[in-house]
Amino acid sequence: MVAARITVNGKETPISPAAPHTTTLDFLRERGLTGTKEGCAEGECGACSVLVARPGVNKPTDWVAVNACLVPVAALDGQEVITSEGLATAGEPGKPPALHPVQEEMAVRGGSQCGYCTPGFVCSMAAEYYRPDRCAHASPADSANGADTESADAEHGPNGFDLHALSGNLCRCTGYRPIRDAAFAVGSPTDEDPLARRREQSPPEPVATAYTQDDCAFLRKSTLAETLRLLRERPDAVVVAGSTDWGVEVNIRSRRANCVVAVDRLPELRDLRVESEHIEIGAALTLTEIERRLDGAVPLLADLFPQFASRLIRNGATLGGNLGTGSPIGDSPPVLLALEASVVLADADGEREVPLADYFTGYRQSVRRPGELIRAVRIPLPLSPVTAFHKIAKRRFDDISSVAVAFALDIEDGIVRRARIGLGGVAATPIRALTTEAALEGAPWTAETVEAAAAVLRAEGTPMNDHRASAAYRSAMLGQSLLKLYAQTTEAVSS
Repeated sequence: MVAARITVNGKETPISPAAPHTTTLDFLRERGLTGTKEGCAEGECGACSVLVARPGVNKPTDWVAVNACLVPVAALDGQEVITSEGLATAGEPGKPPALHPVQEEMAVRGGSQCGYCTPGFVCSMAAEYYRPDRCAHASPADSANGADTESADAEHGPNGFDLHALSGNLCRCTGYRPIRDAAFAVGSPTDEDPLARRREQSPPEPVATAYTQDDCAFLRKSTLAETLRLLRERPDAVVVAGSTDWGVEVNIRSRRANCVVAVDRLPELRDLRVESEHIEIGAALTLTEIERRLDGAVPLLADLFPQFASRLIRNGATLGGNLGTGSPIGDSPPVLLALEASVVLADADGEREVPLADYFTGYRQSVRRPGELIRAVRIPLPLSPVTAFHKIAKRRFDDISSVAVAFALDIEDGIVRRARIGLGGVAATPIRALTTEAALEGAPWTAETVEAAAAVLRAEGTPMNDHRASAAYRSAMLGQSLLKLYAQTTEAVSS
Protein backbone atom coordinates (compact mmCIF):
# COMPACT_ATOMS: atom_id res chain seq x y z
CA MET A 1 0.00 0.00 0.00
CA VAL A 2 1.29 3.47 -0.94
CA ALA A 3 2.44 5.64 1.96
CA ALA A 4 -0.15 8.18 3.11
CA ARG A 5 0.31 11.52 1.35
CA ILE A 6 -1.59 14.76 0.96
CA THR A 7 -1.31 17.43 -1.75
CA VAL A 8 -1.14 20.90 -0.20
CA ASN A 9 -1.10 23.93 -2.49
CA GLY A 10 -0.05 21.73 -5.38
CA LYS A 11 2.82 20.03 -3.53
CA GLU A 12 2.57 16.38 -2.49
CA THR A 13 3.62 15.89 1.13
CA PRO A 14 3.95 12.71 3.22
CA ILE A 15 1.71 12.58 6.29
CA SER A 16 4.28 10.66 8.33
CA PRO A 17 5.45 11.10 11.07
CA ALA A 18 2.22 12.77 12.27
CA ALA A 19 0.23 10.77 14.80
CA PRO A 20 -3.06 9.34 13.46
CA HIS A 21 -5.06 11.77 15.62
CA THR A 22 -3.16 14.83 14.33
CA THR A 23 -5.55 17.42 12.92
CA THR A 24 -5.06 18.96 9.51
CA LEU A 25 -4.69 22.31 11.29
CA ASP A 26 -1.70 21.15 13.36
CA PHE A 27 -0.19 19.33 10.37
CA LEU A 28 -0.29 22.49 8.24
CA ARG A 29 1.07 24.78 10.93
CA GLU A 30 3.93 22.42 11.70
CA ARG A 31 4.94 22.79 8.04
CA GLY A 32 4.99 26.58 8.15
CA LEU A 33 1.51 27.24 6.75
CA THR A 34 0.56 29.43 9.67
CA GLY A 35 -2.20 31.32 7.88
CA THR A 36 -4.41 28.50 9.16
CA LYS A 37 -5.24 29.51 12.72
CA GLU A 38 -6.69 27.84 15.81
CA GLY A 39 -9.45 29.84 17.42
CA CYS A 40 -11.81 27.41 19.13
CA ALA A 41 -10.63 23.87 18.19
CA GLU A 42 -14.27 22.74 17.93
CA GLY A 43 -15.49 24.00 14.56
CA GLU A 44 -17.27 27.17 15.69
CA CYS A 45 -15.02 30.05 14.58
CA GLY A 46 -13.71 29.16 11.11
CA ALA A 47 -10.21 30.55 11.66
CA CYS A 48 -8.84 27.21 10.46
CA SER A 49 -10.85 27.01 7.23
CA VAL A 50 -9.15 25.38 4.22
CA LEU A 51 -10.34 24.19 0.81
CA VAL A 52 -10.57 20.52 -0.18
CA ALA A 53 -11.26 19.16 -3.68
CA ARG A 54 -14.44 17.07 -3.45
CA PRO A 55 -16.85 15.45 -5.92
CA GLY A 56 -18.98 18.22 -7.38
CA VAL A 57 -22.71 18.60 -7.83
CA ASN A 58 -22.68 20.76 -10.97
CA LYS A 59 -19.08 20.18 -12.04
CA PRO A 60 -16.68 17.25 -11.58
CA THR A 61 -14.96 19.01 -8.67
CA ASP A 62 -16.15 21.44 -6.01
CA TRP A 63 -13.77 23.42 -3.81
CA VAL A 64 -15.26 22.78 -0.38
CA ALA A 65 -14.34 24.70 2.78
CA VAL A 66 -13.89 22.61 5.94
CA ASN A 67 -12.67 23.13 9.48
CA ALA A 68 -9.05 21.94 9.51
CA CYS A 69 -9.18 21.76 13.32
CA LEU A 70 -11.63 18.84 13.19
CA VAL A 71 -10.41 16.74 10.26
CA PRO A 72 -7.57 14.27 10.98
CA VAL A 73 -4.88 14.81 8.38
CA ALA A 74 -4.89 11.05 7.76
CA ALA A 75 -8.49 11.42 6.57
CA LEU A 76 -7.17 13.52 3.67
CA ASP A 77 -4.80 10.83 2.42
CA GLY A 78 -4.62 11.16 -1.37
CA GLN A 79 -6.65 14.37 -1.43
CA GLU A 80 -5.93 17.98 -2.44
CA VAL A 81 -5.94 20.89 0.00
CA ILE A 82 -5.58 24.62 -0.63
CA THR A 83 -4.72 27.01 2.21
CA SER A 84 -4.86 30.81 2.23
CA GLU A 85 -1.19 30.81 1.19
CA GLY A 86 -2.08 28.67 -1.82
CA LEU A 87 -4.76 31.10 -2.86
CA ALA A 88 -2.37 34.01 -2.74
CA THR A 89 0.17 32.34 -5.00
CA ALA A 90 -2.29 30.67 -7.36
CA GLY A 91 -0.98 32.32 -10.53
CA GLU A 92 0.61 31.18 -13.76
CA PRO A 93 4.10 29.63 -13.46
CA GLY A 94 6.84 32.23 -13.64
CA LYS A 95 4.62 35.13 -12.62
CA PRO A 96 5.11 36.88 -9.29
CA PRO A 97 2.69 36.04 -6.44
CA ALA A 98 -0.52 38.03 -6.55
CA LEU A 99 -3.45 38.41 -4.24
CA HIS A 100 -6.43 36.20 -4.98
CA PRO A 101 -9.58 38.20 -5.93
CA VAL A 102 -11.22 37.48 -2.56
CA GLN A 103 -8.07 38.59 -0.74
CA GLU A 104 -7.94 41.72 -2.85
CA GLU A 105 -11.53 42.64 -2.01
CA MET A 106 -10.97 41.98 1.70
CA ALA A 107 -7.98 44.31 1.60
CA VAL A 108 -9.46 47.22 -0.35
CA ARG A 109 -12.78 47.17 1.53
CA GLY A 110 -11.26 47.07 5.02
CA GLY A 111 -12.34 43.53 5.83
CA SER A 112 -9.32 42.84 8.03
CA GLN A 113 -8.11 44.46 11.22
CA CYS A 114 -6.02 42.25 13.50
CA GLY A 115 -6.04 39.66 10.70
CA TYR A 116 -6.33 36.57 12.87
CA CYS A 117 -9.65 35.45 11.39
CA THR A 118 -8.95 36.75 7.89
CA PRO A 119 -7.37 33.64 6.28
CA GLY A 120 -10.32 31.53 7.41
CA PHE A 121 -12.79 34.06 6.01
CA VAL A 122 -10.82 34.14 2.78
CA CYS A 123 -10.93 30.35 2.37
CA SER A 124 -14.67 30.16 3.11
CA MET A 125 -15.23 33.09 0.74
CA ALA A 126 -13.15 31.38 -1.94
CA ALA A 127 -15.27 28.24 -1.70
CA GLU A 128 -18.36 30.35 -2.43
CA TYR A 129 -16.46 32.29 -5.11
CA TYR A 130 -15.84 29.01 -6.95
CA ARG A 131 -19.35 27.58 -6.43
CA PRO A 132 -20.30 26.73 -10.02
CA ASP A 133 -23.90 27.98 -9.93
CA ARG A 134 -23.22 31.16 -7.94
CA CYS A 135 -23.00 33.45 -10.93
CA ALA A 136 -26.21 31.98 -12.33
CA HIS A 137 -27.98 33.65 -9.39
CA ALA A 138 -26.34 37.05 -9.92
CA SER A 139 -28.72 39.94 -10.44
CA PRO A 140 -28.51 42.52 -13.24
CA ALA A 141 -27.42 45.03 -10.57
CA ASP A 142 -24.05 43.29 -10.39
CA SER A 143 -21.56 45.67 -11.94
CA ALA A 144 -18.56 44.63 -13.95
CA ASN A 145 -16.12 45.68 -11.24
CA GLY A 146 -18.22 44.48 -8.31
CA ALA A 147 -18.63 47.97 -6.88
CA ASP A 148 -22.39 47.76 -6.49
CA THR A 149 -23.03 45.75 -3.30
CA GLU A 150 -26.70 46.62 -2.76
CA SER A 151 -29.11 43.70 -2.91
CA ALA A 152 -32.81 43.18 -2.28
CA ASP A 153 -31.91 40.13 -0.18
CA ALA A 154 -29.64 41.00 2.73
CA GLU A 155 -28.13 37.50 2.75
CA HIS A 156 -27.45 37.20 -0.99
CA GLY A 157 -25.34 39.60 -2.97
CA PRO A 158 -26.03 40.90 -6.47
CA ASN A 159 -23.14 38.65 -7.52
CA GLY A 160 -25.02 35.58 -6.27
CA PHE A 161 -22.83 35.28 -3.16
CA ASP A 162 -24.65 33.44 -0.34
CA LEU A 163 -23.61 34.89 3.01
CA HIS A 164 -24.46 31.58 4.66
CA ALA A 165 -21.13 30.43 3.24
CA LEU A 166 -19.54 32.56 5.98
CA SER A 167 -21.90 31.56 8.80
CA GLY A 168 -19.19 29.46 10.45
CA ASN A 169 -16.60 32.27 10.47
CA LEU A 170 -16.30 34.69 13.40
CA CYS A 171 -14.58 38.07 13.54
CA ARG A 172 -14.15 39.81 16.87
CA CYS A 173 -12.71 43.19 15.88
CA THR A 174 -13.41 44.29 12.30
CA GLY A 175 -17.18 44.04 12.20
CA TYR A 176 -19.02 42.18 9.51
CA ARG A 177 -20.13 44.99 7.20
CA PRO A 178 -16.80 45.38 5.32
CA ILE A 179 -16.49 41.58 5.11
CA ARG A 180 -19.99 41.44 3.64
CA ASP A 181 -19.06 44.22 1.23
CA ALA A 182 -16.02 42.22 0.10
CA ALA A 183 -18.12 39.10 -0.39
CA PHE A 184 -20.73 40.97 -2.43
CA ALA A 185 -18.04 42.63 -4.56
CA VAL A 186 -16.14 39.61 -5.90
CA GLY A 187 -16.65 38.95 -9.56
CA SER A 188 -16.50 35.70 -11.52
CA PRO A 189 -13.42 33.48 -11.87
CA THR A 190 -11.51 34.10 -15.08
CA ASP A 191 -10.73 31.46 -17.67
CA GLU A 192 -7.07 31.66 -16.61
CA ASP A 193 -7.81 30.94 -12.94
CA PRO A 194 -6.15 27.55 -12.23
CA LEU A 195 -8.50 26.70 -9.35
CA ALA A 196 -11.51 27.44 -11.56
CA ARG A 197 -10.07 25.23 -14.31
CA ARG A 198 -9.42 22.50 -11.74
CA ARG A 199 -13.18 22.15 -11.27
CA GLU A 200 -13.45 20.67 -14.76
CA GLN A 201 -11.37 17.64 -13.77
CA SER A 202 -12.43 14.87 -11.41
CA PRO A 203 -11.25 15.06 -7.79
CA PRO A 204 -8.76 12.49 -6.54
CA GLU A 205 -10.24 9.01 -6.25
CA PRO A 206 -10.62 7.74 -2.68
CA VAL A 207 -7.60 5.73 -1.63
CA ALA A 208 -7.38 2.86 0.81
CA THR A 209 -5.48 4.04 3.88
CA ALA A 210 -3.64 2.05 6.51
CA TYR A 211 -1.75 4.67 8.48
CA THR A 212 -0.15 3.51 11.72
CA GLN A 213 2.06 5.36 14.17
CA ASP A 214 2.85 4.46 17.78
CA ASP A 215 0.47 1.47 17.78
CA CYS A 216 -2.48 3.68 16.72
CA ALA A 217 -4.11 3.27 13.33
CA PHE A 218 -6.25 5.30 10.94
CA LEU A 219 -7.83 2.94 8.42
CA ARG A 220 -9.96 3.40 5.31
CA LYS A 221 -11.05 0.43 3.22
CA SER A 222 -12.05 0.55 -0.44
CA THR A 223 -15.45 -1.12 -0.08
CA LEU A 224 -18.25 -1.46 2.42
CA ALA A 225 -17.77 -5.24 2.61
CA GLU A 226 -14.11 -4.80 3.59
CA THR A 227 -15.07 -2.17 6.15
CA LEU A 228 -17.71 -4.39 7.76
CA ARG A 229 -15.25 -7.28 8.03
CA LEU A 230 -12.77 -4.91 9.66
CA LEU A 231 -15.38 -3.70 12.16
CA ARG A 232 -16.17 -7.31 13.05
CA GLU A 233 -12.48 -7.82 13.82
CA ARG A 234 -12.18 -4.45 15.58
CA PRO A 235 -15.50 -3.74 17.35
CA ASP A 236 -13.65 -1.21 19.53
CA ALA A 237 -12.84 0.99 16.50
CA VAL A 238 -14.14 4.56 16.33
CA VAL A 239 -16.04 5.11 13.08
CA VAL A 240 -15.76 8.59 11.55
CA ALA A 241 -17.11 10.37 8.48
CA GLY A 242 -16.73 14.14 8.69
CA SER A 243 -15.20 14.00 12.20
CA THR A 244 -17.29 17.02 13.24
CA ASP A 245 -18.13 15.25 16.51
CA TRP A 246 -15.03 13.09 17.02
CA GLY A 247 -12.74 16.03 16.26
CA VAL A 248 -14.17 17.92 19.23
CA GLU A 249 -13.58 14.90 21.46
CA VAL A 250 -9.95 14.74 20.32
CA ASN A 251 -9.28 18.46 20.74
CA ILE A 252 -11.29 19.43 23.80
CA ARG A 253 -11.39 16.19 25.77
CA SER A 254 -8.07 14.74 24.57
CA ARG A 255 -9.74 11.52 23.48
CA ARG A 256 -7.53 9.07 21.62
CA ALA A 257 -8.42 5.85 19.84
CA ASN A 258 -6.26 2.86 19.05
CA CYS A 259 -8.17 2.40 15.81
CA VAL A 260 -10.16 4.90 13.75
CA VAL A 261 -12.06 3.67 10.70
CA ALA A 262 -13.12 6.22 8.07
CA VAL A 263 -16.28 5.60 6.04
CA ASP A 264 -16.71 9.01 4.41
CA ARG A 265 -15.54 8.00 0.94
CA LEU A 266 -17.19 4.56 0.70
CA PRO A 267 -19.20 4.61 -2.55
CA GLU A 268 -21.91 2.37 -1.05
CA LEU A 269 -22.60 5.07 1.56
CA ARG A 270 -22.62 7.99 -0.87
CA ASP A 271 -25.62 7.29 -3.08
CA LEU A 272 -28.89 9.24 -3.22
CA ARG A 273 -31.83 7.60 -4.95
CA VAL A 274 -35.45 8.65 -5.38
CA GLU A 275 -37.56 5.52 -5.74
CA SER A 276 -41.31 5.17 -6.16
CA GLU A 277 -41.88 4.43 -2.46
CA HIS A 278 -38.98 6.17 -0.72
CA ILE A 279 -35.94 8.41 -0.95
CA GLU A 280 -32.72 6.70 0.10
CA ILE A 281 -29.89 8.92 1.30
CA GLY A 282 -26.43 7.47 1.77
CA ALA A 283 -25.17 7.82 5.34
CA ALA A 284 -21.83 9.32 4.28
CA LEU A 285 -23.16 12.09 2.05
CA THR A 286 -22.49 15.44 3.64
CA LEU A 287 -25.43 17.66 4.52
CA THR A 288 -24.32 20.14 1.87
CA GLU A 289 -24.30 17.41 -0.77
CA ILE A 290 -27.77 16.24 0.30
CA GLU A 291 -29.09 19.80 0.29
CA ARG A 292 -27.81 20.51 -3.21
CA ARG A 293 -28.80 17.17 -4.69
CA LEU A 294 -32.35 17.25 -3.30
CA ASP A 295 -32.70 20.93 -4.22
CA GLY A 296 -35.81 21.43 -2.08
CA ALA A 297 -37.50 18.13 -2.98
CA VAL A 298 -37.98 17.40 0.75
CA PRO A 299 -39.18 20.75 2.18
CA LEU A 300 -38.71 19.68 5.80
CA LEU A 301 -35.05 18.86 5.16
CA ALA A 302 -34.73 22.15 3.27
CA ASP A 303 -35.95 23.89 6.44
CA LEU A 304 -33.42 21.99 8.53
CA PHE A 305 -30.23 22.54 6.57
CA PRO A 306 -29.75 26.32 7.03
CA GLN A 307 -30.27 25.89 10.78
CA PHE A 308 -27.87 22.96 11.17
CA ALA A 309 -24.62 24.43 12.56
CA SER A 310 -22.72 26.30 9.81
CA ARG A 311 -21.81 25.74 6.18
CA LEU A 312 -18.32 24.68 7.28
CA ILE A 313 -19.83 21.97 9.49
CA ARG A 314 -22.43 20.94 6.92
CA ASN A 315 -19.60 20.46 4.42
CA GLY A 316 -18.35 17.59 6.58
CA ALA A 317 -21.25 16.43 8.76
CA THR A 318 -23.41 13.48 7.65
CA LEU A 319 -26.83 12.11 8.57
CA GLY A 320 -25.18 8.82 9.51
CA GLY A 321 -22.88 10.59 11.92
CA ASN A 322 -25.64 12.73 13.43
CA LEU A 323 -27.76 9.65 14.09
CA GLY A 324 -24.82 7.48 15.07
CA THR A 325 -23.87 9.69 18.01
CA GLY A 326 -27.32 9.16 19.50
CA SER A 327 -27.39 12.70 20.87
CA PRO A 328 -30.78 13.88 22.17
CA ILE A 329 -30.09 17.38 20.82
CA GLY A 330 -29.04 16.52 17.29
CA ASP A 331 -31.00 18.57 14.78
CA SER A 332 -31.69 15.89 12.18
CA PRO A 333 -33.47 13.24 14.34
CA PRO A 334 -36.63 15.33 15.02
CA VAL A 335 -36.96 16.04 11.30
CA LEU A 336 -36.40 12.43 10.31
CA LEU A 337 -38.85 11.26 12.99
CA ALA A 338 -41.52 13.56 11.58
CA LEU A 339 -40.77 12.16 8.13
CA GLU A 340 -41.15 8.60 9.53
CA ALA A 341 -37.68 7.75 8.27
CA SER A 342 -35.92 4.47 8.87
CA VAL A 343 -32.24 3.57 9.01
CA VAL A 344 -30.60 0.77 7.05
CA LEU A 345 -28.08 -0.97 9.30
CA ALA A 346 -25.40 -3.16 7.74
CA ASP A 347 -22.89 -5.63 9.17
CA ALA A 348 -20.82 -8.47 7.75
CA ASP A 349 -23.88 -10.76 7.74
CA GLY A 350 -26.27 -8.47 5.88
CA GLU A 351 -28.67 -5.57 6.36
CA ARG A 352 -31.77 -4.74 8.36
CA GLU A 353 -34.11 -1.76 8.28
CA VAL A 354 -35.18 -0.17 11.55
CA PRO A 355 -37.76 2.62 11.93
CA LEU A 356 -36.03 5.63 13.43
CA ALA A 357 -38.76 5.75 16.10
CA ASP A 358 -37.41 2.38 17.34
CA TYR A 359 -33.73 3.18 16.86
CA PHE A 360 -32.91 5.16 20.03
CA THR A 361 -32.96 3.16 23.26
CA GLY A 362 -31.41 5.57 25.79
CA TYR A 363 -29.06 8.49 26.21
CA ARG A 364 -26.58 8.13 23.33
CA GLN A 365 -27.67 4.52 22.95
CA SER A 366 -29.36 2.73 20.07
CA VAL A 367 -30.22 -0.69 18.68
CA ARG A 368 -27.09 -0.56 16.52
CA ARG A 369 -24.95 -3.57 17.39
CA PRO A 370 -21.14 -3.74 17.55
CA GLY A 371 -19.84 -4.07 14.01
CA GLU A 372 -22.92 -2.45 12.46
CA LEU A 373 -22.93 0.72 10.37
CA ILE A 374 -25.72 3.03 9.30
CA ARG A 375 -25.61 2.55 5.54
CA ALA A 376 -28.52 4.77 4.55
CA VAL A 377 -31.58 6.69 5.68
CA ARG A 378 -34.90 6.01 3.96
CA ILE A 379 -37.73 8.55 3.82
CA PRO A 380 -41.09 7.11 2.73
CA LEU A 381 -43.13 8.73 -0.04
CA PRO A 382 -45.42 10.56 -0.53
CA LEU A 383 -44.44 13.43 1.75
CA SER A 384 -46.86 15.31 3.97
CA PRO A 385 -47.74 18.69 2.44
CA VAL A 386 -47.69 20.74 5.66
CA THR A 387 -44.25 20.76 7.29
CA ALA A 388 -42.11 22.98 9.50
CA PHE A 389 -38.94 22.82 11.55
CA HIS A 390 -38.62 25.09 14.56
CA LYS A 391 -35.27 25.33 16.30
CA ILE A 392 -35.07 27.28 19.54
CA ALA A 393 -31.49 28.29 20.37
CA LYS A 394 -29.57 31.21 21.81
CA ARG A 395 -28.08 32.11 18.43
CA ARG A 396 -29.77 32.24 15.06
CA PHE A 397 -27.10 30.07 13.42
CA ASP A 398 -24.27 27.76 14.44
CA ASP A 399 -25.71 26.85 17.84
CA ILE A 400 -26.94 23.80 19.71
CA SER A 401 -30.71 23.72 20.06
CA SER A 402 -32.47 24.06 23.37
CA VAL A 403 -35.56 22.58 21.74
CA ALA A 404 -36.14 21.33 18.20
CA VAL A 405 -39.59 20.51 16.83
CA ALA A 406 -40.46 19.09 13.41
CA PHE A 407 -44.00 18.82 12.04
CA ALA A 408 -45.41 16.83 9.12
CA LEU A 409 -49.20 17.06 8.73
CA ASP A 410 -51.77 15.93 6.17
CA ILE A 411 -54.72 18.31 6.30
CA GLU A 412 -57.64 17.59 3.96
CA ASP A 413 -60.90 19.57 3.86
CA GLY A 414 -59.92 21.28 7.08
CA ILE A 415 -59.37 18.00 8.96
CA VAL A 416 -56.01 16.72 10.23
CA ARG A 417 -55.87 13.28 8.63
CA ARG A 418 -52.34 12.49 9.75
CA ALA A 419 -49.85 14.09 12.14
CA ARG A 420 -46.21 13.30 12.81
CA ILE A 421 -44.20 15.39 15.27
CA GLY A 422 -40.52 14.86 16.13
CA LEU A 423 -38.96 16.41 19.22
CA GLY A 424 -35.36 17.01 20.30
CA GLY A 425 -33.94 18.39 23.53
CA VAL A 426 -36.85 17.35 25.77
CA ALA A 427 -35.90 13.77 26.71
CA ALA A 428 -32.93 11.42 26.93
CA THR A 429 -33.51 10.58 23.25
CA PRO A 430 -35.19 12.25 20.29
CA ILE A 431 -38.87 11.25 20.49
CA ARG A 432 -42.17 11.32 18.64
CA ALA A 433 -44.93 13.39 20.27
CA LEU A 434 -47.37 10.49 20.07
CA THR A 435 -49.99 11.88 22.46
CA THR A 436 -50.14 15.18 20.59
CA GLU A 437 -50.33 13.39 17.26
CA ALA A 438 -53.36 11.46 18.53
CA ALA A 439 -54.96 14.67 19.78
CA LEU A 440 -54.67 16.22 16.33
CA GLU A 441 -55.62 13.35 14.05
CA GLY A 442 -59.25 13.38 13.04
CA ALA A 443 -59.81 16.84 14.50
CA PRO A 444 -60.51 20.05 12.57
CA TRP A 445 -57.50 22.29 11.98
CA THR A 446 -58.89 25.16 14.02
CA ALA A 447 -57.61 27.48 16.71
CA GLU A 448 -59.54 25.54 19.35
CA THR A 449 -58.03 22.22 18.28
CA VAL A 450 -54.52 23.64 18.11
CA GLU A 451 -54.75 25.34 21.51
CA ALA A 452 -55.88 22.09 23.11
CA ALA A 453 -53.17 20.10 21.32
CA ALA A 454 -50.55 22.69 22.30
CA ALA A 455 -51.39 22.06 25.95
CA VAL A 456 -50.83 18.35 25.32
CA LEU A 457 -47.56 19.04 23.52
CA ARG A 458 -46.24 21.03 26.48
CA ALA A 459 -46.41 17.85 28.57
CA GLU A 460 -44.54 15.63 26.09
CA GLY A 461 -41.10 14.36 27.06
CA THR A 462 -39.15 14.90 30.26
CA PRO A 463 -37.39 18.24 29.77
CA MET A 464 -34.63 19.20 32.18
CA ASN A 465 -32.96 22.32 33.51
CA ASP A 466 -29.49 23.07 32.16
CA HIS A 467 -27.39 26.03 31.05
CA ARG A 468 -29.24 26.27 27.73
CA ALA A 469 -32.80 26.46 29.06
CA SER A 470 -35.05 25.56 31.97
CA ALA A 471 -37.50 22.68 31.83
CA ALA A 472 -40.39 25.17 32.06
CA TYR A 473 -39.04 27.14 29.10
CA ARG A 474 -38.63 24.01 27.01
CA SER A 475 -42.20 22.93 27.74
CA ALA A 476 -43.51 26.39 26.90
CA MET A 477 -41.64 26.37 23.58
CA LEU A 478 -43.18 23.03 22.62
CA GLY A 479 -46.66 24.45 22.90
CA GLN A 480 -45.67 27.71 21.26
CA SER A 481 -44.21 25.88 18.27
CA LEU A 482 -47.59 24.32 17.44
CA LEU A 483 -49.32 27.68 17.78
CA LYS A 484 -46.70 29.16 15.46
CA LEU A 485 -47.31 26.42 12.90
CA TYR A 486 -51.03 27.12 12.96
CA ALA A 487 -50.43 30.84 12.49
CA GLN A 488 -48.09 30.14 9.58
CA THR A 489 -50.50 27.78 7.82
CA THR A 490 -53.58 30.00 8.23
CA GLU A 491 -51.56 33.00 7.03
CA ALA A 492 -50.49 31.04 3.93
CA VAL A 493 -54.07 30.05 3.19
CA SER A 494 -55.41 33.60 3.65
CA SER A 495 -52.73 35.07 1.40
